[in-house]
This record gives sequence, C-alpha cells and structure tokens, in this order.
Amino acid sequence: MHDRPHPSPVQAIRAHLHRFVHWTRRRRRAALGLVLRGICYGLGTALVSTAAVWVQHLF
Repeated sequence: MHDRPHPSPVQAIRAHLHRFVHWTRRRRRAALGLVLRGICYGLGTALVSTAAVWVQHLF
C-alpha cells in the first residue's frame, strides 16, 4: 500500500516543471552549442542560396 495519496494535478505539474528546469540546466551548454551550429548552418545556406540566385540572374 501507498503511504501517501495521489498528488494533485497542480503538484504533478510543479514536479514536472521542476524536473524539466533541472534537466535544461544540466544540458545548457550542449543546447547552446546546437543552437549556434543551427544558426551557422542557416546563415551559410542563406548566403550560398543568395549567391546561386544572383549568379543565375546574372547569366
């Protein structure tokens, strides 16, 4: 048998948020690295695409 009753929905949400915050704090550096890589890939793709369109219109 369980000693404690089931947690209320508010308590369950708070517990999930608490775990999520701790999870994100532990993985902040990895997440920032992925965001930086995504920004770099996006800028590179935009520059290459812009150059390709410019060359196509040039000829």
